[in-house]
Amino acid sequence: MRVYITRTLPEAGIEILKEAGIEIAQYSETKELDKDEFIKTCQDFDALLIAGHVRLDEYFFSKCPHLKAVSLLSVGYDNVDINAATKYKIPVGHTPDVLSGATADTAFLLMLAASRKAFYMYDYIKQDKWHFYQPTANLGIELNNKTLGIFGMGRIGMEMAKKAKGAYNMSIIYHNRKQNNEAEQLLNARYVSFEELLEQSDVLSAHANLSEETKGIFNKEAFAKMKPSSIFINTARGALHNETDLTEAIQKGIIWGAGLDVTNPEPMSKDNILLTMPTVCVLPHQGSATIETRAAMAKLSAENIVAIANGKEMPHTVNKDVYAIQK
Repeated sequence: MRVYITRTLPEAGIEILKEAGIEIAQYSETKELDKDEFIKTCQDFDALLIAGHVRLDEYFFSKCPHLKAVSLLSVGYDNVDINAATKYKIPVGHTPDVLSGATADTAFLLMLAASRKAFYMYDYIKQDKWHFYQPTANLGIELNNKTLGIFGMGRIGMEMAKKAKGAYNMSIIYHNRKQNNEAEQLLNARYVSFEELLEQSDVLSAHANLSEETKGIFNKEAFAKMKPSSIFINTARGALHNETDLTEAIQKGIIWGAGLDVTNPEPMSKDNILLTMPTVCVLPHQGSATIETRAAMAKLSAENIVAIANGKEMPHTVNKDVYAIQK
């Protein structure tokens, strides 16, 4: 089997592929792949290992129906038309579970940084403004005993809630497609409606999957229902929030601030006004960016490919129905 990898993969994944006798080629440039050129390249390979936000749509799969597998170096798969992949009998794999802790760490970091204006004050020093002490200037807000609202109480949401509960004794409320008994028993979390989540959260952290239902759900109307002292955190997908509405909400004092590891669109322009706001902290989609987590992700994505090469089902398949269609 020949596999094309769209970024430089951590060595842990490369070793697994090589040990399985799989031939690989890695895209090593630092610019996005041209769509037509990418499709042309794919004609010479049996499978893809996708790292980065490479879009695989109906058109792509119609031009590459020969592919035996697509393995994603991510837990999210909104960049892939799953229905189209299934139509062309191509299994799509991803890397669930292994990045929960690292992503929750990032959400926690952004929550604390936004509450204390940390990124802004770092720039304050770089701009040579640290001269005169003023007791009422550049004050943040404390998190002790506040309420954390989780939108999407899955594995990452659970990890974030545990950290907030342990560090700051925060009360946990959440909104989910269904109730999470583990969160309720372990953290005394309380299931609430989306309206109640907006109204009661001092910090609202988004961890839901992107879908037609959740796309743009944090918009002008949603921010208007939040507390003026509240912080919005998004480490899931940028499209969950309307960035124009978020910017306006912070500018007008409708909410306190935001911590973003994902933006809408991505990448964010260096001239985006959010980057100048004291109560906003932005990272360039770094949620899983630890040595340990990226190595674990590389292993899972490689194992997905190896399974297909050995005539087996991927251990982590998004579109499991594809196997029934193949038979």
